[in-house]
Amino acid sequence: MLAGMTIPPLTPADEAFAAILRDRLPEGVLRPVEPRYLEERRGYFEGQAGIVAAPRETSEVAEIIRAANAARVPVVPYGGGTGLVAGQVMPEGPAPLVLSLERMTAIRDIYPEENVIVAEAGAVLADVQAAAEAADRLFPLALAAEGSCRIGGNLATNAGGVNVLRYGNARELTLGIEAVLPDGAVMHGLRRLRKDNTGYDLRGLLVGSEGTLGVITAASLRLFPRPARVGTALLVVDSPRAALDLLAMASARIGSGISAFELISGQGMRFLEETRCAARAPFDTVPDWAVLIDLGLGPDDDPDAALVALFETANAAGLVDDGVIAQSQAQRAALWAMREDIPEANKRVGAIGSHDISLPLSAIPEFLRAGGEAVARLGPFRINAFGHLGDGNLHYNVFPPAGKTKADYPGMRDTVARVIHDLVARFEGSFSAEHGVGRLKVADLERYADPARLAAMRAIKTALDPNGIMNPGAVLAR
Repeated sequence: MLAGMTIPPLTPADEAFAAILRDRLPEGVLRPVEPRYLEERRGYFEGQAGIVAAPRETSEVAEIIRAANAARVPVVPYGGGTGLVAGQVMPEGPAPLVLSLERMTAIRDIYPEENVIVAEAGAVLADVQAAAEAADRLFPLALAAEGSCRIGGNLATNAGGVNVLRYGNARELTLGIEAVLPDGAVMHGLRRLRKDNTGYDLRGLLVGSEGTLGVITAASLRLFPRPARVGTALLVVDSPRAALDLLAMASARIGSGISAFELISGQGMRFLEETRCAARAPFDTVPDWAVLIDLGLGPDDDPDAALVALFETANAAGLVDDGVIAQSQAQRAALWAMREDIPEANKRVGAIGSHDISLPLSAIPEFLRAGGEAVARLGPFRINAFGHLGDGNLHYNVFPPAGKTKADYPGMRDTVARVIHDLVARFEGSFSAEHGVGRLKVADLERYADPARLAAMRAIKTALDPNGIMNPGAVLAR
């Protein structure tokens, strides 16, 4: 129950409610309840649904939400189903209406001269990227699931990815939002303005709200000029501290030309070999730490020369001692395949606990040292810490020792998470950097959030969704 809030009891999306929707909606909007709508990617939760609705346009979304609010039927918005914190499934309570945006896939407009694209929420991220590329522009949000995740879900979770260092999170890429609010009203906010200082930032509020304050149906998104020349290097460093010093050096030399700066641990590279993934580290001996750097420069700049000069300067300063600079697009793709296959290798090994955390950059080396000591006190576990060092986001994953599986450590996931998240809080970091809160981390939000901030969030939820129908149980405890 939300503090200070009396929520009316919710009712299931049953056949009587389905009959109401059939009278109001075109044929084909209501769909069979297929297993894919109930699956949670990591298998921690199993969803339920009384009805699945797949509207084709915003007016139909508004009709559905209006009816659900009147009948107090819970609504779970569904994008690509790729979320990692169970925001897309509701395992408990009255069977909800699952509202899938999969049929709202249009690229409504593109304005190359403005660097703006307007896309519906069901558009697959890769399709938005392709539409931008066809207009000789770049939509820089890049995720491992980009071939199946949908832009509405990306915005609802404020997705990050590998290019946040240069371009920002999904919130920074969003200029305007069209959304259906919990009472069924449509917020027509598809502005294409960089400056609009006319009151509360409802766009910023809805981005990252995980479907708890309304349903995003379309968005106007920022585009960028495509880099004329790109370069990629994998450089060996002897420690996370050296990696941070290398980041500072690269930023001073190359500035905003750095598109990505990824920290990769030796454990992650060894997992690629252990699990027989296709990608491999291009070294005879796997180093303890390496950094993957991606540059995007103008037509008059030479990224390879910039990377060579960076390596030479960093080597002279004792920060790097080996490395590979991609000499072709194939080599560049191979280096990125190594980075992108690490989550698959993690999955094959089987993590006891996976943690999406962010920290102040200067705190990362000490956190990694303290984290290693804290995990060692729990058992002889292996740690694969990797991720977006340029923006302070680490994926800190804990694995069983060689020869064991996570099944040998029942009940350890919560213990490990508590130790890691307590340590993150001590270093003034966040227990959720880019995956959101969903249902998986509701208790963490209750434990670690500033009380005043949590109270403000509850007040906003109460004001916008007094019947509590929007994704109940996600983000805030019901």
